[in-house]
Amino acid sequence: MSSRWPLVSENVSSFERTSESIVLSKDEACLPAFLAANSESTLRFTLKRILDYCLAAVAIVLLSPLMLLVALAISWESSGPVFFRQQRMGQRGKLFRIWKFRTMVENAEKLVADLEPQNESEGGGLFKIKSDPRVTRLGRFLRRTSLDELPQLFNVLTGDMSLVGPRPLPIRDCSLLTELHPEGFRRRLEVMPGVTGLWQVSGRSRLGAAKMIELDCEYVERWGIVYDLRIMARTVLVLLFDRGSAC
Repeated sequence: MSSRWPLVSENVSSFERTSESIVLSKDEACLPAFLAANSESTLRFTLKRILDYCLAAVAIVLLSPLMLLVALAISWESSGPVFFRQQRMGQRGKLFRIWKFRTMVENAEKLVADLEPQNESEGGGLFKIKSDPRVTRLGRFLRRTSLDELPQLFNVLTGDMSLVGPRPLPIRDCSLLTELHPEGFRRRLEVMPGVTGLWQVSGRSRLGAAKMIELDCEYVERWGIVYDLRIMARTVLVLLFDRGSAC
């Protein structure tokens, strides 16, 4: 018995189509054991989504005044939209638009190619520049405090993201990681991407792509309600002690 899903959706023009697929195979002789494990996984996933929806909804209500203040500050500081939307890759290669508060100048995406030689990420699989010239003054504060991530709570409500999971990466990074770490990259796509996760609480931008993949695969093996709650608690500590920004 096998199930397949394409690494990249068919309607993507910014990411070259590939014939490769993620294939999960099960021995037909182990069908009863497989069905039992699948039932347990379905229950865990259902409980995880209930927790996601409840906590995200409560957080949006409680943090709405703060989000309004952030939106007003962005509008006051620089021209351009309040929100930044970018195509990211989620579970099973599904593409979706991530929501963030804008922390860069309006034409930031067009400057990536020119800044590529300054990329400081180990191995080049991610795009990271410590003093990125595209980031605004307010943007630096929002990134340092992770306030720019708050709109992703709406991605959780729409079912594109979970509160905890591997970081959903830009298409540029996905294209490179497919070549650099093909097996690990496919493995991280088996669960929903998260607003926070094991990578985010273990160093974030201080870690290279290989370590990120390793931590993501570890999460895939261990995910569950209790584990997610532990990561959420660690996230609070990381934010208090300021340990770098996500992408």
